[in-house]
Amino acid sequence: MLEQVSARVWVTTSPTWLTTSSVVVADDGACLLVDPALTPADLVSLQGELTGRGWHVAAAFSTHPHWDHVLWSEALPDVPRWATPGAAVASTDEELAAQAARDLPGHRWDVVGGTTPLPPDTTELPWTGLRAAVVATPGHAPGHASLHLPGEGVLVAGDMLSDVEVPLLDDDDDAVDAYRRSLQRLADVVASCDVVVPGHGRVADGAEASRRIDADHRYLDDLTAGVDPLDARLGEPRVRAEHVAQAARLGAERR
Repeated sequence: MLEQVSARVWVTTSPTWLTTSSVVVADDGACLLVDPALTPADLVSLQGELTGRGWHVAAAFSTHPHWDHVLWSEALPDVPRWATPGAAVASTDEELAAQAARDLPGHRWDVVGGTTPLPPDTTELPWTGLRAAVVATPGHAPGHASLHLPGEGVLVAGDMLSDVEVPLLDDDDDAVDAYRRSLQRLADVVASCDVVVPGHGRVADGAEASRRIDADHRYLDDLTAGVDPLDARLGEPRVRAEHVAQAARLGAERR
């Protein structure tokens, strides 16, 4: 279930939307979970695998306030589940649960939401494991942040730098410009990374991540120009539908 991508980082990917969860493991076996997902059964299996390896969950981080990135389970322990201040207050637990029931029905969700806001201007997660720098990357969702593990050369990018999703924008009027600034910020981080983990899609090396950054810039150029992008990621019907909706929204704003 878990794939090792660096000395102390493992990932697991759900077949649904290629949703990726990351596990950062300290020397003493303490684990930081980043965006654990996707179904309750997935979370139970994840906890079982961690226990089987002699590891224990010490903390968690949610990159942004979309339901598939704020999940938890009764099978997992009661530990700090951090998010940025903007992400932690963006949606109520009831709204998140309703989104989950709509998008992936048929599951009994133990816990969804309930993240704890980090103190304002926090730059590193306050856990006892290896250094985890919080990188503000707005544009996709309120309070969206990526997690940089400089000691491992790993970037956990949240819902950015995907090979299966185009840039999906939040509803803020500044979303396109904010997304561009975030891409530039991530480009600076990627320059020192060997591994980039997107929230949806396949793990990339630094060169592939740079190609994805270029592709995301091209997509945003076409989107804002009102041109239908030539982007292979739009071949997936769900992603195409998201693109059509945001293109229509931006077109209405220009009018």
